[in-house]
Amino acid sequence: MQDILSQIVADKRIEVAEAKAALPLEQLREMALAAPRSTRSMKAALASSSSGIISEFKRKSPSKGWIHEDAQPGDVVPGYAASGASAISILTDYKYFGGKLDFIRQMRPLVDVPILRKDFIIDEYQLFEARLVGADAVLLIAACLSVEECSSLLAKAHELGLEVLLETHSESELAYVSPDVDMLGVNNRNLGTFHTDVANSFKMAKAIYSAPEEGLTAPATARRKMLAYLRKPAGPVLVSESGISNTETVRKLREAGFRGFLMGENFMKESDPAGALRNFIAEL
Repeated sequence: MQDILSQIVADKRIEVAEAKAALPLEQLREMALAAPRSTRSMKAALASSSSGIISEFKRKSPSKGWIHEDAQPGDVVPGYAASGASAISILTDYKYFGGKLDFIRQMRPLVDVPILRKDFIIDEYQLFEARLVGADAVLLIAACLSVEECSSLLAKAHELGLEVLLETHSESELAYVSPDVDMLGVNNRNLGTFHTDVANSFKMAKAIYSAPEEGLTAPATARRKMLAYLRKPAGPVLVSESGISNTETVRKLREAGFRGFLMGENFMKESDPAGALRNFIAEL
């Protein structure tokens, strides 16, 4: 089976190169740093929320095609905020997800909850873009990056006032965790095959909170430090991503240690995504 993630990243490198040709990094940096900005902490919002729902504006997926092709952010995102979303994820990849970076720029003045730029971030150029349009946080995907690349992008994101949701899928990717990570995501979707299984979140939570130190695939000293940080009350907020479709699953995930629940398709497949979110939260 074709590795979908590899193709997405290859296309993303071309996309970033084209963006740099149109607007050089130095010019983008000046614009991003000069832009007026007020920040909202996604980590704090999730930690203090009774629902922890991160509702996602997602029109399309590589595995299912168009989910809600005619959806416009102005018709959905403010409704998400009014319906109780703790944070809002906006996909900015167009080819595979039908998103646009400008969606965040359009929505930033309309909502007062944290906005996550969800994309395949491989270059600091994309972090300056995120700051310029008003994102509060960005997604860094371990499977797209080396540990060194992830660490560098994490530091640059914080320098720009952006929080980071670090996405992992397996225990081995916990090696990417450092004390600078704001939120730790567990993707229930395999990005190579796009197969989804929520059991992955429970497996990862067990590895993080219950497994003995020798249970993780990392050098012993690094493993002890990693576990100590992850288990601290002030450590990263744990977020379960993808494949969540009912309130019972959210309740069980919360019992397992999760405080954030990223949901897109479950709401976006409905004619009224904000109404679907409102009803979902009412049943929690």
